[in-house]
Amino acid sequence: MFVAEKSTGHLIEVLDTRLLFDPHETRVKGSLHYGEEAQDAEFYLKAELSFPSGESLPICWTDPDYRRK
Repeated sequence: MFVAEKSTGHLIEVLDTRLLFDPHETRVKGSLHYGEEAQDAEFYLKAELSFPSGESLPICWTDPDYRRK
């Protein structure tokens, strides 16, 4: 699955979607796709990511207390 960095718009391939869907996790492991080759995997903060369309990630993926609000 691909997401984008909010600040640059660069695509990041999420390597472990379980971390992306878990609201208790604040980071995801992904590989930046910029230039000719995918870069080495590293962790990215979910707060700095969005869908490639620019839409924010669902709150149920980022806030463990989303049902209380």
